[in-house]
Amino acid sequence: MGSIIKVNEYKDFNNNDIMTSDGSGNVTIDNITTINAAAMKNTPAFMVRIGSSQNITTATWTKIDFDTEVYDTDSKFDTSNNKFTPGVVGKYKFELQVTLDDLDDGKNIFLKIYKNGSAEGTSGTRVRAAGTEKTTSWCIWSDTASATDYYEAYVYHDIGSTEELRSDYSTIWMGYRLIGA
Repeated sequence: MGSIIKVNEYKDFNNNDIMTSDGSGNVTIDNITTINAAAMKNTPAFMVRIGSSQNITTATWTKIDFDTEVYDTDSKFDTSNNKFTPGVVGKYKFELQVTLDDLDDGKNIFLKIYKNGSAEGTSGTRVRAAGTEKTTSWCIWSDTASATDYYEAYVYHDIGSTEELRSDYSTIWMGYRLIGA
C-alpha cells in the first residue's frame, strides 16, 4: 500500500517558498516561474531505427528510412515519411547514429539533420584505417522548434560503392524536448 503526501507549499528553514501549487497542476518555483506540471516532462520523445536494410548510394545525400519505432511518446514521428513533427514549442535535443562496415582509409561518412527541408545539424567521420571494422558516425544537435517544424535525417558517404544500412540498432535516431531550457 502506498502513501500520498499532499502539500501546497514547500519552504526552506527560513520560511522562504521553494515551491507552491495552486491545486490545479500549476507549480510556482522560487516565487518566480509558474509552470504547468505537464510542461515538466521531456516529451514528446522518440527513438527510431531501420527495420529492414537500406542501400545508400555513394556520393549522394540519402534520407534514412526509419520505419521501426522503439518508442514514440506522443505519436509525433511519422514512419510513412520519416519525419518528426514535435507539435509542442520548445528546445529539442537530437542524436543520430549511423554505422557502416568495412570502410577504407580516407573515406567519409557525413550525417545531417534537416529542419523544414534545410540542412541544420551536421557531422562527419573520416576513416583513418583500412576497413575490416565498423565505423560509426554521430550527429548530436539541439534546436528551438515551433509546433509545426519538421525534422528528417540524412546520410552521405564517399566509399565508391553502394553501402547498406543494416536493420539492427546500428542506425538509430532519437530526440526529446528539453525542460527548463
